[in-house]
Amino acid sequence: MFKIDEYLSLLRSEKLKRAVRIQSEIIHHSRNFLKQKGFIEILPVIISPITDPLTDYRIRGEIECYGFKYQITKSMIFHKQISLLSVPRIFSFSPNVRIEPASRERSGRHLIEFVQLDIEMKEAGRDEIMQLGEGLLAHIVENIKANCEPDLEFFHRDLKIPEQPFKKISYQEALRRYGTDYEIELSKRAAEPIWILDFPIEGREFYDREYSDQSGILVDMDLIYPEGYGEALSGGEREYQYEKIKKRIEMKEIGLKAYEIYLKFAEKGLFPSAGFGIGIERLTRYICGLSHIEETRMFAKLPGVLGL
Repeated sequence: MFKIDEYLSLLRSEKLKRAVRIQSEIIHHSRNFLKQKGFIEILPVIISPITDPLTDYRIRGEIECYGFKYQITKSMIFHKQISLLSVPRIFSFSPNVRIEPASRERSGRHLIEFVQLDIEMKEAGRDEIMQLGEGLLAHIVENIKANCEPDLEFFHRDLKIPEQPFKKISYQEALRRYGTDYEIELSKRAAEPIWILDFPIEGREFYDREYSDQSGILVDMDLIYPEGYGEALSGGEREYQYEKIKKRIEMKEIGLKAYEIYLKFAEKGLFPSAGFGIGIERLTRYICGLSHIEETRMFAKLPGVLGL
């Protein structure tokens, strides 16, 4: 059932008005920062024959037109890699649709439709892209503090510009210290953003690059917000060699036909690269200190709930 009274209450709320205003500043200052670093903004891809598998490639939103089947974008990962054949540094504010379990409705962190700032750098390594991510977050926080003081006061939010470089912890160490809920536990205990590095191959996608000298470990990372706000961004170095990508797809027990088009590009030659995606709504939630991500955007769509 469509809950119009709840929609009207949220749309008329001072909280949403101020969160959306801060979100607009986040987008503005993100663009400025990346353009200063030589990045080119590309338009997002909404539908494509290929999109991010995200653990289970069979869960997808599909449309059919002209006799072709398109998937609704879960992320622009493959398009980011392919776009580097044209320009060496790209970013895009990419709408993503991910069909989350209905049980995540009240997690505070999940939407089935959201916008991700996607970034990719040709011939970059993980350290370089992590440094970029740190600079981006610090730049955003610094400018929000300078330009949105009344809104931050409304939210009772005293933001601290994060000190660089951010602390790091390996996946194995995080798992040992905090158990299977390591991300949430680490986030609750952290006073500053913190990186988690080197995830095992079984839990990530086939496009994350495996260390050449550490079998089963990936050259990837997640950034975790402090204060219990959870994951900020996810990314790493990319597999770009045809045979390695093919092997990784087969390891995931995915039929090669599902990624035939992507494999054709890889066979012709892709560049080594690194990148990440950072959710705009989650960043807005963290900066505003909001309890639920639904409060960060108009027309939010929660898992299992009919949205506008």
